Amino acid sequence: MSMNAAANKSGEGKDAAGREFLAFTLGSEEYGIDILKVQEIRGYEAVTRIANAPEFIKGVINLRGIIIPVVDMRIKFKLGTPVYDQFTVVIILNIGGRIMGMVVDSVSDVTTLTSDQIKPAPEMGTAFNSDYLVGLGTVDERMLILIDIDKLMSSGEMGLIDKLAA
Repeated sequence: MSMNAAANKSGEGKDAAGREFLAFTLGSEEYGIDILKVQEIRGYEAVTRIANAPEFIKGVINLRGIIIPVVDMRIKFKLGTPVYDQFTVVIILNIGGRIMGMVVDSVSDVTTLTSDQIKPAPEMGTAFNSDYLVGLGTVDERMLILIDIDKLMSSGEMGLIDKLAA
């Protein structure tokens, strides 16, 4: 009996095991992105501005010899005036081999969500266009707005990344 149960458990496919999301805050909302896209998390440091870059591109930083663009999501999605303090972090992302940084208010934890904890996102007024939402992840009383960070960062509205990183 127990052998069979174990076989069934492993045969459910990788979705049942859950996906790991890095949870972070922007304003009063909590968001989640696929942990596999995250290369590292760093404290916020001064960036070098780039002339004529859009406002939400804070600038660039030198990450161990690689110059990477840093996007401030709070500016991009008009989530109030960004405050840079000891909690502000830069999530270093690796998206399709491109390295970039994303400034967020704070990072909370890594959460594993199973497919039944991820609900489709209703049409609602989140900062993110619903095209970039994976859905809503629910863990006890928490709700994470799950973002498809690949889609978002390679979208037309963020498409400056190619020009900047080139």
